Order: sequence, then structure tokens, then C-alpha cells
Amino acid sequence: MVMMFLLVGGVVVLISGGLLVWMFMKSNQVNLTGKTEDKPEWMRAMPPVETVNATRAEGKGVTLYDFDEGEHLAAPFAEQIEDILRAKLESEPAFKDVQIDFGTSPDGALEIWVNGEKFESLDKLPDEKLKQMFRLAVKEWNQTR
Repeated sequence: MVMMFLLVGGVVVLISGGLLVWMFMKSNQVNLTGKTEDKPEWMRAMPPVETVNATRAEGKGVTLYDFDEGEHLAAPFAEQIEDILRAKLESEPAFKDVQIDFGTSPDGALEIWVNGEKFESLDKLPDEKLKQMFRLAVKEWNQTR
């Protein structure tokens, strides 16, 4: 009787241990696409050079996107485009002091913040050159994907 109890107990411990190991292995998988083995392209690709430079300059190493304290948060790809646009603005003397930030509105739409003022679309930006630079940043981001 004692032997049977020990045998059943041992089997239960082995099965429990196996289930626990399986659960931990499954919990480490990224599942953003519905398939447990696949990651979206934006997670497999290296971030744009501008993002890498910005995060390294801040001592963060290489991260998927650059987010600074006090900044509006946008989707990772939008944050990467923001980094590209910021680098373009810094290279233009007329835009060197322009503060740009992307955010996400409650309905999920992109918000563009220029010097603290919110614009709900590219067409509403106050400057044609700024619109052009925005389009170039998006085009450049698309080419890196």
C-alpha cells in the first residue's frame, strides 16, 4: 500500500514538473501575430540608424524605439519615424529649434506635436517644408523595412 502511494505520488510530481516546465517555455514566446513562432517584421528588423544613434547617445543601448520621459507615446514604428524626422530637422538651420513629438490619440490616430501644439494630420502642419520633411522621413522608414 505504501509502495503504491509512493509510486502514484512520484508520477504526479513528474507530471506536475513537466507541465510547469512546458508552461514556462510557452510563456517566453512572443505571440503578436497569432503564430507562436513568428514575430512581426518590425520586431525582426534593426531599428533605423537615427533611432540607434538616439538611444545610444542617451546610454540606453540599442532599443526598438526611443521614448523619453515627458514625451507623448506613439506606436513603435511612429517613434522610429519621429527619430528620422528629428535627425532631418536638426540638419536644417531653420528647424534646429523645432520640437517634434508624435503621440497616439484616444481613438488610436497619430497626433503630431510641433513646439507643444497638436496637429491631427500632416495636412494641418503649419509649414510646407515641414510637411515635405515628414513625407521624406516616412519614405525613408519604408525603405528600411
